[in-house]
Amino acid sequence: MVTEQEVEAVGQTLVDPQQPLQARFRALFTLRGLGGPVAIAWISRAFDDDSALLKHELAYCLGQMQDRRAIPMLLDVLRDTRQEPMVRHEAGEALGAIGDPEVLEILKQYSTDPVVESTQSPSVFLELPLWPGRCWDITTTWTQGGSAEGAGLRCGSALFRHEIGYVLGQMQQEAAVPQLAAALARPTESPMVRHECAEALGAIARPACLAALRAHVADPERVVRESCEVALDMYAHETGSTFQYADGLERLRSPLS
Repeated sequence: MVTEQEVEAVGQTLVDPQQPLQARFRALFTLRGLGGPVAIAWISRAFDDDSALLKHELAYCLGQMQDRRAIPMLLDVLRDTRQEPMVRHEAGEALGAIGDPEVLEILKQYSTDPVVESTQSPSVFLELPLWPGRCWDITTTWTQGGSAEGAGLRCGSALFRHEIGYVLGQMQQEAAVPQLAAALARPTESPMVRHECAEALGAIARPACLAALRAHVADPERVVRESCEVALDMYAHETGSTFQYADGLERLRSPLS
């Protein structure tokens, strides 16, 4: 049984900028797994952080939780033009993932947003057959034909390429590593695409991934170097003996482990 004090302690780790980014990510994914209003409140508090990568993942986790109590915060993020485009785009996707009809008109409104990442995210979800219980099977389209993975990372919008990187990470196939590493190394590529490629390499966790990630831990683009930092932590988890990445509670209960 998880106590309210333990949830609070995990939340404190998430919002503490003095904590290592890896620890904050593990805390975030722990809160996602716990769910409920207290977890949502702690995740929402972290949107004041100055890391676009962390805020992007906050929105992603709120969408995965599919709890309509997260809608007000996600709407605030989507509307806030001071937020980075990749954060606003993820807020739009999260709202679509929650799938509450009350946000439909707002998503329609932001499908014409002047920032392209914010425009495309609501548009994607407006085209879904709608909504709860449905799943958009992008993997079928993007991974047929063997070499489609690599081709996809060079075509379409930045959002499209970003989502391809995400899907390839979920598939965890070593065949995708050269294309992901090449996209990560391409300085002309959108930072939001490079970040997703880094996280995908961390999830695939093969030796070739390690070299690619280490090559960019000092990248001049903050979101890229932070993504590599987190991805190296994911790599360590995937190749280690720990049961789950979202181990905020375990670390709290066994601080010496």
